[in-house]
Amino acid sequence: MALAPAGTVDLPPHAGAGGFDHAAVDSAGRVYVAHTANDAIDVIDGATRRYVRSIPGLRAVAGALVSDDDLLFTSNRGENTVGIVPAADGTVITKVKVGVRPNGLAYDPGRRRLLAANVGAAAVRDSFTLSIVDVDRETRIAEIPVAGRTRWAVFDPGADVFHVNVADPPQIVTLSAGDPMVVQRIVPVPSPGPHGLDLDAAGRRLFCACDGRALIEIDADSGDIGRTAALSGAPDVIFFNAALGCLYVAVGEPGVIEVFDVRAMRRRESLATEPGAHTLAFDAASQTVYVFLPVTHRAAVYVERP
Repeated sequence: MALAPAGTVDLPPHAGAGGFDHAAVDSAGRVYVAHTANDAIDVIDGATRRYVRSIPGLRAVAGALVSDDDLLFTSNRGENTVGIVPAADGTVITKVKVGVRPNGLAYDPGRRRLLAANVGAAAVRDSFTLSIVDVDRETRIAEIPVAGRTRWAVFDPGADVFHVNVADPPQIVTLSAGDPMVVQRIVPVPSPGPHGLDLDAAGRRLFCACDGRALIEIDADSGDIGRTAALSGAPDVIFFNAALGCLYVAVGEPGVIEVFDVRAMRRRESLATEPGAHTLAFDAASQTVYVFLPVTHRAAVYVERP
């Protein structure tokens, strides 16, 4: 298999400083990307590979996550809120106050609870926290302190927990989803700056991409450190492709997407993108990868080919 270029999608020009951040894909193949420079979520129709609209009014939006029942969640770092949006409609936005500068998002669909991992601020005491939001009640129900600045987060249905990356001290915090005030485990990560995080649910592995240019395999149940692989630069977003047993890693500088065969824990290929292109989205149904290009405000589209 190899990633083959399949065109680009023009997105709105940047209205302010910054570029793109996290992205997600819904069940219909629509792509939602946080356009931080525009305080908006841009929406791409995956079937036609065209930009269709933007969802505005999300100050410094950093994260986007779509649930199986097609709710779109956003982390709005500039206003300390998360947004709850019907993904197909995109016009009604409910905002819920959370901690300081929310970033990573994870969702427990059974309990309909959203976790927001808050970046915090060094000048604000006790601001490194995780917020838990009851989606039906549209209210924050818990605030959990952590040791430092958070990065990404995932929900693990097999263990009924949330896993959250903390940059410094480098660690993964695992919380009970049923009682999120209970920290089940803290795993020290043997590389600086845990950043991207994803889960191989069937294989019971976490993949953690670190600023120290290391990709690390971690047992999702015990926290034991497994194999490692070197990255070409400091990573950001990662996505696991369960069907092909590979992992996509976005590296903003020099601007590449690295693809790892995680069965052998080795690099399968590396594709040049654009300087600053640190974020991507993956549509498992169509085996399509979208890489967001901040200099030319486009999405580059790649498809897995034999």
